[in-house]
Amino acid sequence: MRTIALEEHFTAPDLVARIDPALIAARGFRPRPASPDGYSPLKLAPEIGEQRLRSMDETGITMQVLSNTGPGPDLVAGEAGVALARDMNDHLAKAVSARPDRFAGFAVLPMQSPEACADELRRCVKGLGFCGALINGTTDGRFLDHPAYDDLLAAAVELDVPIYIHPHLAPTEVREAYFGGLKPAAGQVLETAGWGWHSETGIHVLRLVLAGTLDKHRGLKLIIGHMGEMLPMMLARADDVFRLAIDHLERPIGQQVTDQVWVTTSGIFTEPPFLAALLTFGIDRLMFSVDYPYARNGQGRAFLDRLTLAPADMAKLTHGNADAVLRLAGR
Repeated sequence: MRTIALEEHFTAPDLVARIDPALIAARGFRPRPASPDGYSPLKLAPEIGEQRLRSMDETGITMQVLSNTGPGPDLVAGEAGVALARDMNDHLAKAVSARPDRFAGFAVLPMQSPEACADELRRCVKGLGFCGALINGTTDGRFLDHPAYDDLLAAAVELDVPIYIHPHLAPTEVREAYFGGLKPAAGQVLETAGWGWHSETGIHVLRLVLAGTLDKHRGLKLIIGHMGEMLPMMLARADDVFRLAIDHLERPIGQQVTDQVWVTTSGIFTEPPFLAALLTFGIDRLMFSVDYPYARNGQGRAFLDRLTLAPADMAKLTHGNADAVLRLAGR
């Protein structure tokens, strides 16, 4: 069966080398502990070719939708950040053009220059054929509900493409308050894939609701990964506890989220969170992803093989919903 994975990552070391190492360190990037079997995501991420394709073929993945993994242009201010985003997108476009049947792309944007984001998104969608954009968490403490990003969101609606909200490292103050005082390796995982990333993205979506941003941009399509970033278990409670504090909103919180958000399975390969996402969002809002190379394609395939879904629902999960939202049918 056609299988699309859409939270799949690459990097371009020659372009990352243009970022001041002090900026990278200040944002909180640190070395990852080595896997005992030698598996290294950071060594795999730059390769967009035969090795990646071989892994996809071995696990039955038809297409990856690729996005830049940090460090990226969101760390760089001014024209240098705008130029870096442009060059990273051109780098990805070249790789996609070599195998358009196997790869597609999400744009990376110069988030420290909000006035340039909409134009770069338009260039990437109209000129490079990208499927939308992926945003890594906060930029200088600002979420997408900040008024500076209003033109970007309007452009996504105009172009009818989604924005994938991906986690990012915590701002320094949050890191110190919430994840400090622990053994360094344990604090790093708690800040990132062990908890912090997922709560941050859930907050990001809730802020977009509570700020009135989703009411303002009714046509905005958002994608989040990791089985919904904790939102499936919390939406009913949110509707309950916020009911006296949302007179300014046009729709209930849960309705806004399930109206405008799609969820991928990236990086989480057990059934309980999948069932929570399925029961909360419905099969029409769920899309398969792996989170390669941070997760292994074989993990994603094994998870799919364990699921018991009607054939029509499995087709929606593996490719139908992605084909529709990202307009990939026929590629």
